[in-house]
Amino acid sequence: MRLNQRICIVTGAAQGIGAATVARLAAEGAHVIGCDRRADPIAGAAETFAVDVTDREQVDAMVVAVLARHGRIDVLVNNAGITKDARLVKMTLEQFDAVIDVNLRGVFHCAQAVAPAMIEQGRGVILNASSVVGVYGNYGQTNYAASKFGVIGFTKTWSRELGPKGVRVNAVAPGFVETPILQTVPEKVLQHMREQVPLHRLGKPEEIAAVYAFLASDDASYVNGAVIEVSGGMTV
Repeated sequence: MRLNQRICIVTGAAQGIGAATVARLAAEGAHVIGCDRRADPIAGAAETFAVDVTDREQVDAMVVAVLARHGRIDVLVNNAGITKDARLVKMTLEQFDAVIDVNLRGVFHCAQAVAPAMIEQGRGVILNASSVVGVYGNYGQTNYAASKFGVIGFTKTWSRELGPKGVRVNAVAPGFVETPILQTVPEKVLQHMREQVPLHRLGKPEEIAAVYAFLASDDASYVNGAVIEVSGGMTV
């Protein structure tokens, strides 16, 4: 198994892409620590932590506990994210701040918390959740697009800073994926989304998880600073 006994942390692990990533990494042999705002059991996770990624004390406490128990952290998947959509002229400061806090500041907190241990180990993998919206923008998603553009900036910068230390940093940019985030989207809109994709369907969380598993493994040992689009070709 490609990730045999690797210690992997996944944030936003309770549902959607996060839950699928936990299951896939576990199937690849990893010891997965699932983090979400509630410490409910997560399928495939060997351990769970209640962590709000916007709260640095909670993030640091989780990392300290993982290191105390296992002595190392091999992989961090920065998956936690939210949306609060509105057009620029309608977006509230609360909507803007909430998305930036989770999607951007939360990624910073988690990466900064694990980086010293990975540097000391001389190896590690940090995987960040961006989006095709973070490459091309999207109507009504000023806050989300800004956060996901920012994640790409993090990824490019950290790959340069941490690469010489043996730590690879990459990002995944999913397209439209069937997750709970889309549950409130009208069917007419979902159909329009499908029509924008050459494969004429939305992605499945498991398809994104498979890319995370590849990037986490030694099969991707020379992949660093990449932003891999997983969108069914919607931006072709």
